Amino acid sequence: MARTVAVVDYGMGNLRSVSQAVLHVAQDSGLEVVVTSRPDEVRAAERVVLPGQGAMRDCMRELHDSGLKDAVLEAAATKPLMGVCVGMQMLLDHSEEQDTPGLGLIPGRVKRFQLEGRLQPDGSRFKVPQMGWNRVRQIAHEGVVHPVWAGVPDGAWFYFVHSYYTTPDDLRHAAGETDYGAPFTCAVARDNIFATQFHPEKSADHGLALYRNFLGWKP
Repeated sequence: MARTVAVVDYGMGNLRSVSQAVLHVAQDSGLEVVVTSRPDEVRAAERVVLPGQGAMRDCMRELHDSGLKDAVLEAAATKPLMGVCVGMQMLLDHSEEQDTPGLGLIPGRVKRFQLEGRLQPDGSRFKVPQMGWNRVRQIAHEGVVHPVWAGVPDGAWFYFVHSYYTTPDDLRHAAGETDYGAPFTCAVARDNIFATQFHPEKSADHGLALYRNFLGWKP
């Protein structure tokens, strides 16, 4: 049976760009990329990518209504799982966006940027959502950064589009940090889970490196 990586299709992800990026880095990896709305294919996959786009309440509803929620929770307990954008926010306990419960896989909350009237260093106003490129600092724990960062320079640029950001309860789950008005956690990791607020699939070579590292990661 083929070894697969499942990109979860519950109707709310940026599926084409995510799947094309994963397909690109999966060449010669021995992994087959499956974009799927079938729980059995998620359960059978060796590793899972959970994208997300739009409002978190809509994403959580569609994940539940599609029948994929339990399969994703099972995957998160047993195999490497990578969340992207709202797919990262969904991993936490709760979001301020429409008072929405998350999957509860990483303790913490999702909050809205409060930047009204504040100015950036160049004198322009902060805009919400944050939309564009920003630097990411890799967070080391006991002197070691997460292996999914392998080969990616600290301070590399990644592409963001979001109005909400994650605040993990335990800073040991913070894997990356970005400044937008103030520092915030833009990558989280716990056991076999790694997730980013930014879009690796829109972040050129450094983003592709993250997907490539994820496919080879052995938590």
